[in-house]
Amino acid sequence: MKQERWLSLGILGCLLIAAGAYFWANSLMNSLYAFRSPLRDHPPAPGPALGQGLTGRVVFVLIDALRDDTSHKADVMPFLNQLRSEGAWATVHSRTPSYSEPGWSVLMIGAWPDLSDAPAMNLDYADIPSWTQDNLFRAAQRQGLRTAVSGFNWWQRLVPETAVNDSFYTAGEDRAADVDVVGAALPWLQADRDQFVLIHIDQVDYAGHHEGGPQSPNWDAAAERADGLLQQIVSTLNLSKDTVIVTSDHGQIDRGGHGGQDPIVLVEPLVIAGRGIKPGQYPDGNMVDTAPTTAALLGLNIPADSEGVVRTDMLSISADQQLRIDQAMAAQKSQLLTDYEQAIGYSASFPVDPNSVPDLMRAMDSAKSNRLRAERGPRLVWALILALIPAGIGVWRRSRKLAWLLGGAILYIVLFNFGYAVLAGRTYSLSSVASSSDIISFTAETAAVSLIIAWLVLAIRLDWFKTSPGAGALNTLVLVLTTLYLLWLPVVWSYAVNGALVSWTTPDMASMFMGFLSILQGLIVAGVGVLLTGATAAIALATRPRK
Repeated sequence: MKQERWLSLGILGCLLIAAGAYFWANSLMNSLYAFRSPLRDHPPAPGPALGQGLTGRVVFVLIDALRDDTSHKADVMPFLNQLRSEGAWATVHSRTPSYSEPGWSVLMIGAWPDLSDAPAMNLDYADIPSWTQDNLFRAAQRQGLRTAVSGFNWWQRLVPETAVNDSFYTAGEDRAADVDVVGAALPWLQADRDQFVLIHIDQVDYAGHHEGGPQSPNWDAAAERADGLLQQIVSTLNLSKDTVIVTSDHGQIDRGGHGGQDPIVLVEPLVIAGRGIKPGQYPDGNMVDTAPTTAALLGLNIPADSEGVVRTDMLSISADQQLRIDQAMAAQKSQLLTDYEQAIGYSASFPVDPNSVPDLMRAMDSAKSNRLRAERGPRLVWALILALIPAGIGVWRRSRKLAWLLGGAILYIVLFNFGYAVLAGRTYSLSSVASSSDIISFTAETAAVSLIIAWLVLAIRLDWFKTSPGAGALNTLVLVLTTLYLLWLPVVWSYAVNGALVSWTTPDMASMFMGFLSILQGLIVAGVGVLLTGATAAIALATRPRK
């Protein structure tokens, strides 16, 4: 009777864990997709324009997913490297989530994904909201400048419609779509009527997702074609009067994909050539610097949410212009800090010099860190309790049998990760997630096979099929629960760092992904574990000697 009671409670527990994992995994991802900035409803007010621009117009060429290392291949992108030798260039760094919609928004708003109020993940066309925060298009509109966009149709949803004068959008992402995109933009450039023109070339990203990734010859071929399109664009410009900016929104991992914290997807090229530019190689910067630097070239206000700085080291400016830019940056950062502190309810931990841009930027980080510490402290206590109680019970009930069960659980972990990282070549990040169905089906298959192997090894080694059906079933159930405990540890760590769901800031993507992957595994292990529990009892019953 006692054995049956423990079996019933264990099976019920597994079913509850499976249901809880299902709802938690869905809620976690839904909260990430639904994330909005704490400044959403109270955007900082734009400051005054910088005045006379440094150039007649800026043509902003975004080569989607172009990795920094690819951009330096002279045999693949000769024209880009020619521009690099004639202009100013640097390597820039981005942040997670490293998807296109947040990356494009960083380039045009100058704020990281946790602040820009743009989508943190790539949303479907119909679900994409327009930017609520100040951006280059709105700033140009206020100054009476004409703007144009030619590119993938997500731009049509992101950029406020009233801030664009000329536009061409396509649902295509491949070579043919890029030809159409550039073909639509060339007449605008030749007419010289728009002062800010954004041209989005997408086929490199397409090759990464659909044609084998950066290790495939298709990747370099796409980059070479993109370089040819770039040459067509620049051939219509007069770089003694115009300025061209060439950059990317993210990279891709070797197998293809982006979105996570992998170093290769968070490094991009930045090449600026033409009027107002001081040629040369410059120190690394941040993606958020691109928007304020573009604003300075056009004489616009620095976008009100910008967390970056104007790369004045790359610009040909006078001492008076430098002073005006420095003062504008300090005023903009001071207002942003005030609005941000009010929005999150926490302030910096030190006195802030309102005239020091570095001081104001550190204060933003300090305010955010203070709120995170206040929230993480109690969560860490709960995480320790939830992690240590099962471990304490295991130590108290320690036995040779429990050691074998722990070994079986560890074998599952090893097998799953061998299948995940070695056989499938996946990274522990969102970059390896092609779609929701992809990660679910792969995790389900790999977790189920890994658990079955671990179960068979222990069942055969410890003669579970030769014991009574109840004893064999209970042994299997304890193996499943021990495995679920090991999977629980990354989940509670992610909870301590990020909370149960995404709320006022974007999560730490590394810990969140490990927690999410473990929740998915927990769903499969709990469900398959119940089936294996029944299978053990059935096999033991079938093989038991009959009297």
